[in-house]
Amino acid sequence: MSAARARHDGKVQPFDATTPRPPGPRPPLPPDAAIRLLSAARARAAILVEGWSDQAALEALARRRGVDLRSEGIVVVPIGGATNVLRFVQVLGPHGLGVRLAGLCDVAELGHVRRGLERGGMASNVDRPTDPAHHGFYACDADLEDELIRALGAPAVERVLDAEGELASFRRFQEQPAQRGRQLHAQLHRFLGTRAGRKVRYGALLVDALDLDRVPKALDLALERSRR
Repeated sequence: MSAARARHDGKVQPFDATTPRPPGPRPPLPPDAAIRLLSAARARAAILVEGWSDQAALEALARRRGVDLRSEGIVVVPIGGATNVLRFVQVLGPHGLGVRLAGLCDVAELGHVRRGLERGGMASNVDRPTDPAHHGFYACDADLEDELIRALGAPAVERVLDAEGELASFRRFQEQPAQRGRQLHAQLHRFLGTRAGRKVRYGALLVDALDLDRVPKALDLALERSRR
C-alpha cells in the first residue's frame, strides 16, 4: 500500500468538499493539498478540472441533477491547467491514492491530458494513441464557457447578466475599441473572463440557467463517470 493510500485510509476529520467559497482570484490547488482534500472527504472519486470556474459549473450541475457529491465521496479538483494532469494522476490515480478519476478539459489541451494519462499509468499508447474519453476525461469545445454560452444562447446569457446587475457593465465593455464589430457570443465569452471571480461565479450561474437537456455533453459525462 502506498504512503498516500495509507494517509487516505487513516483517521481524518470530516470535510465538506462542496462548502461555498468566496469569489475572487485563487491559486491552483497543489497536489499535496488535493491529497489532504480527498483524504478529509474520504473520497472514492475525483473529477480533475482545469480551473475554479469548471469546478463551480460541475458542482452546480451535480446540485441540479440531485447528486450529493459529499455523500457519494466525489470531489471536484481544480488543478491549474491541463499541463498539470500528470502530477495529479500520479498522486491521486492508481499509483497514489487509488481513487477513481474523471476529468474535464478544453479541446486544445487534449494532448497534455493524453500524455498525462499515459505517463501517470492510467493508459498505454503501445497499440494506438490514447483516447482520453476512454479513461473518463472529456473535452469542451472550445472551452466550458464557450459551450455554456452556446447551450444557453447569447440573449439568455444577457438576461443572466441583467439579473446579476452587470448588464450595464457589459454594454460599456461592448463599446471598447477591441470589442466593436465582434459577435455577441465572442463579446460575452471575453467579458466573463475579464475577472477571475466573475468567471467562477458565472460558471455556476449559467449552469443554473440551463434547461437540463441542454447541458454540455462533456460536463454531464464527467459527472456520470465519477459516479460509476
